[in-house]
Amino acid sequence: MLRRDYTDNKEEKKMGTPHNAAEKGDIAKTVLMPGDPLRAKYIADTYLENVKCFNTVRNMFGYTGTYKGKELSVMGGGMGIPSIGIYSYELYHFYDVDSIIRIGSAGAMQEDVNVMDIVIGMGACTNSNYADQYGLPGTFAPIPDYDLLERAVNTARAKGANVKVGNILSSDVFYNDMEDFNDRWKRMGVLAVEMEAAGLYMNAARAGKKALCILTVSDHLYKEASLSAEERQTGFNQMMEIALEL
Repeated sequence: MLRRDYTDNKEEKKMGTPHNAAEKGDIAKTVLMPGDPLRAKYIADTYLENVKCFNTVRNMFGYTGTYKGKELSVMGGGMGIPSIGIYSYELYHFYDVDSIIRIGSAGAMQEDVNVMDIVIGMGACTNSNYADQYGLPGTFAPIPDYDLLERAVNTARAKGANVKVGNILSSDVFYNDMEDFNDRWKRMGVLAVEMEAAGLYMNAARAGKKALCILTVSDHLYKEASLSAEERQTGFNQMMEIALEL
């Protein structure tokens, strides 16, 4: 990944990056990050008070407001590891964000995981080569911050959510040419597939920051069940409320 250190230039530090128009101080220490920027707008409109929009670059909306008196930001992260890789890197390194909580959709793989279940990523398998940039002498296992994970599980259970915790898959490919691709991951006990968590977890690990991925199952890869695009945008309130409480 091409990297430019915007913190070295005071003017650029003030005016943001090519992807984020926020100035230093516009973004809270904790950021909720859905993939869909319209879901970010929905969260800001529905749950936050005293809202200020800090970014509209590339229509990747970002907002800061308060939730129960505490400052909180929400920003879209886009689709795929390259996209969330850019946005989360900049939040951690250029805007002093401490925690990013991804709230997204996923396709279920296991028979006991159903549409609208909450899946929390205790680990994130991936077919991405994102970790190659670190030059590690082995295979890195992307995991979240345990404190966020534990609190999210407890909050989900307190809210009566049907929550599953375990391994997820962050895939670079949505339409895969390998016919048994999903079957192989299913055999390894992977709960669900999405496209971003592994990159977020790696960025957090490298930055010494915190991350967590909370998902709502929007469809099932082995059952005839799925949600519409509109339901995905506005129907994930239980997941949003779990993340907000963190």
